[in-house]
Amino acid sequence: MTREKQIIKVSIVWIITNIVLVIFKAIVWFISNSIAIILDALNNLSDVLSSIITIVWTKLSNKKPDKEHPYGHGRIEYFSALVIALIVLVAGLVALKESVLKIIHTEKATYSVYTLIVIVAAIISKIILWKYVKAQWEKLNSGSLIASGVDAISDSFLSLSTLIAAIISMIWWFSLEWYLWCVIALFIIKSAFEILKSSVNDVIWTRADEKIINKLKQKILSYDWVLGVYDLILHNYGPKNLIAMAHIQVKDDTTAQEIHRLTRKISNDIFNEQWIIITLGIYACNDTWEYGKIQKELSKILKKYKTIIQMHGFYVDEDLKTAYFDLIFDFKEENSEEIIREIKSEIKKAFPKYEYSIVIDTDFSD
Repeated sequence: MTREKQIIKVSIVWIITNIVLVIFKAIVWFISNSIAIILDALNNLSDVLSSIITIVWTKLSNKKPDKEHPYGHGRIEYFSALVIALIVLVAGLVALKESVLKIIHTEKATYSVYTLIVIVAAIISKIILWKYVKAQWEKLNSGSLIASGVDAISDSFLSLSTLIAAIISMIWWFSLEWYLWCVIALFIIKSAFEILKSSVNDVIWTRADEKIINKLKQKILSYDWVLGVYDLILHNYGPKNLIAMAHIQVKDDTTAQEIHRLTRKISNDIFNEQWIIITLGIYACNDTWEYGKIQKELSKILKKYKTIIQMHGFYVDEDLKTAYFDLIFDFKEENSEEIIREIKSEIKKAFPKYEYSIVIDTDFSD
């Protein structure tokens, strides 16, 4: 079964479960006159809407690439998580508003044993549903399923608060449900903001997953002739559509044919094993005794600057009398250009016959 069909299957299970809960809670509301119960039912109804959004947007995200969208439509899935998060947020805000109003204007609800049975059934079903969705989102890496899973566990807490309030009301005739709902509503709002933050990060593109980056680097470094891997960038065009770029360092006497074979082998293996399309650039390396002295002196100079994270791509072109290397600065550094001028001045004093070309790289990945 494809990833798309699996997500749709989970969403359909979600829809059916929530429709059943809505029906039973509506019956309980009719018997007990509990506004908490009907709000809980309306919350389940919003879950149905969330799942419909998940199905529609999953279909859209799996459309094939076209001329206007050559990278595909995978990022649509992140927008679905955003919409679901907004629905969860609205549900939390409505619950908070109604709870505060009912605390001010108390309204007594009538509960029975049958009411409690339905509420307990709702709690158990939501916990089971949460575990099921959680297992699926971990397997499928679906933002919309994560949002639905968080919503499910939030619903179980809501129903639990209603259950506790109902028991207290039946024993001591004291109405507590709205105070509990205030606490749970705040929990839902917090969860919604966390989902929103995660979804927005996916849309605007954040730092690549450390596990994926480390796995890619280890794979690339496992090949003969590869002396280092740098500038690894991972672009995410959907959970299953990753495109990477990196520089590999090889000896400067490696032939074009050897480089062609090497980069083809690496890119093909990574695609077949990890389903990641990777493009590789080349850093030439010459570490003879004379050039090694320049690199060693550079290392001493760079240690003075705490915001320099890494130097790489060092190469000396003897014909052009130019030494090339790249530097990665901490994002907090605001005077990188000034530091570059200082480094050039110091290394020039030690090795005056060369010019120095320094490129400032961005710390895209660990």
